[in-house]
Amino acid sequence: MIHKFKFKDISLVLDINSGAVHMVDEEVFNLLDGLENCTAEKALQKFSLIKSTAAKEVCQLMEQEMLFTDDSYITDKMKNNEDSVVKAMCLHVAHDCNMVCTYCFGEQGTFAGSKCLMSLEVGIKAIDYLIANSGSRRNLEIDFFGGEPLMNFEVVKKLVDYGRKQEKLFNKNIRFTITTNGLLLDDEKTEYINQTMDNVILSIDGRPEINDNMRKTVNGSPTYDVITKNYLNFVAKREGLYYVRGTFTKNNLDFAKDIKHLVNLGFSNVSVEPVVTDLKRPYALQETDRDRIFEEYDRLTDLYMEKMSKGEAFDFFHFNVDLEQGPCIVKRLSGCGAGTEYLAISPEGDIYPCHQFVGNKDFYIGNLFDREITNKQRDKFLNASIYNKEDCRNCWAKFYCSGGCHANAINISGDINKPYKLGCDLEKKRLECAIGIYAKTME
Repeated sequence: MIHKFKFKDISLVLDINSGAVHMVDEEVFNLLDGLENCTAEKALQKFSLIKSTAAKEVCQLMEQEMLFTDDSYITDKMKNNEDSVVKAMCLHVAHDCNMVCTYCFGEQGTFAGSKCLMSLEVGIKAIDYLIANSGSRRNLEIDFFGGEPLMNFEVVKKLVDYGRKQEKLFNKNIRFTITTNGLLLDDEKTEYINQTMDNVILSIDGRPEINDNMRKTVNGSPTYDVITKNYLNFVAKREGLYYVRGTFTKNNLDFAKDIKHLVNLGFSNVSVEPVVTDLKRPYALQETDRDRIFEEYDRLTDLYMEKMSKGEAFDFFHFNVDLEQGPCIVKRLSGCGAGTEYLAISPEGDIYPCHQFVGNKDFYIGNLFDREITNKQRDKFLNASIYNKEDCRNCWAKFYCSGGCHANAINISGDINKPYKLGCDLEKKRLECAIGIYAKTME
């Protein structure tokens, strides 16, 4: 299988199974018309009969297993994940929030429950569970999440201390991440987070009017001025990884302007994601918005390349594609590991497949204080690989998106094995932009 597309003034061909990317001339590009799903055998039969330099080049690439390569993963499609262990955990340390964000999937931090904070006891129990179920895996991840986790900051600090002691005892290495809305990010918290957190997610949507339309305090006040001041102070002192992370909706389909705004403020690591919500809501993205969003990703690509040419490069999360090695095969087949390698814990100690499933009783796994915990959801997520999803099986992007977000599939289609179609289309567009940018830098 191959995927061919144009980017600016270059013609590109992606060999899906090997991951090889080729910049080709117009003659080779045209020779490959209609052969996207062709097998290696049929392709070789066709091109061996064509007496041209272009056809000869195609045959050479095939002989080098860089074009029309066979799918070598399908026969062992899930063997590598049969004995998967837990390696990452999202701790919902606060089901409470000091913001009321219109599009919040956590229902303003409560996740369809009551407001509450995680106790130190529950947090310790969660870390113990992670370590006990991590097998021989040394590198583990813990994300402090909410609601707003800084509303339970003292417990966060005590859990980091506990994790550091336990990792020494059990020969583990825990990477800590925290996601915050920034309202409580004062100098004290900034200093602590910069010393202890491997990654930090700072939530902001972009321009003042865009951010404040969706992200208000509980009393309805705008948040932009407060959080940008806090974030800029934080980033100025930050040496480790961070991202400012926004959401675009139907209200700001010109989201490239929001990314430009954030970059011009001084943020060098940016992620702006499409909202996924009930399609009946006025700010929901519709399939009729697809072409308009594609145009905006093209504008973002131009901005990205313009900044790069001026020595002002920034990192856009979705343009970060490793074309030389990429993730391990397990990740490429089954994605983020939700429900298997990755779990989320509510303040009460309830276990769910990921942070977006918390509160959904259909996906409840158990409680940390149960005598025995059997992950009844495990097989469901383990089997949700790209080979078991009809829409993914023959998709050119399958080894990059790994079947998409399970929660988005449930929220839109109601079926974990039926990906969110608009989300798939946007992911493929972003991938073409990322591959194209990489190719341009190699010219």
